[in-house]
Amino acid sequence: MKLYSSLGPNPRFARMFILEKGLDIERIHIDILTAENRQPEFSDKNILGTTPVLELDNGFMLSEIMAIAEYLEETHPEPVLIGSTALERAEVRMWTRRIDLEIAVPMTLGFRGGAGRPMFEPRMDVVGPEGAADLSRMADEKWKWLDGQLEGKDYICQDKFTMADLIAYCFVQFGYTVGWSLPEGTDNLAKFVDRIGERPSSKVWQDSE
Repeated sequence: MKLYSSLGPNPRFARMFILEKGLDIERIHIDILTAENRQPEFSDKNILGTTPVLELDNGFMLSEIMAIAEYLEETHPEPVLIGSTALERAEVRMWTRRIDLEIAVPMTLGFRGGAGRPMFEPRMDVVGPEGAADLSRMADEKWKWLDGQLEGKDYICQDKFTMADLIAYCFVQFGYTVGWSLPEGTDNLAKFVDRIGERPSSKVWQDSE
């Protein structure tokens, strides 16, 4: 297998998931700053031009981080990152979906239309500055909500590290790289980030690409 990755929270989510699985997968860097992902050589691998993309041994190109994570979990069940039973998997998927839709999506769209506008506006449709500010505010409110859910807990669900923790951690770290900081009063979330940051897989956030 090969992983086509780049800067950004989604590629780093995939890289951390792979490391947590103990897999050794060749990584090929795609330079999104020079729009390499918009060139035919890459868009032939993913029609949306987004990263990451996992090239399977049979040549199939798998994109979207949840699909990549699910595939790797099914083909390499240990260590378990999604769940060992139907109920465990459902709970992890529920929390992952909540974090993705309620936090990651508005946070990303807010950045693209706000601080990231000079980079993204020439390449894609972005919301206006007012909408970007609203989206960023909405994401911050949900970060505060997640902080409340972490009261008295080390992990988001099941008292163990799962895919839900990983997506939350990756988007906090993404925020840090673009000048964002945790909303005031989110001490539980800050401790959570420090805890996940002690895992060896978190080193990807210190790597240059």
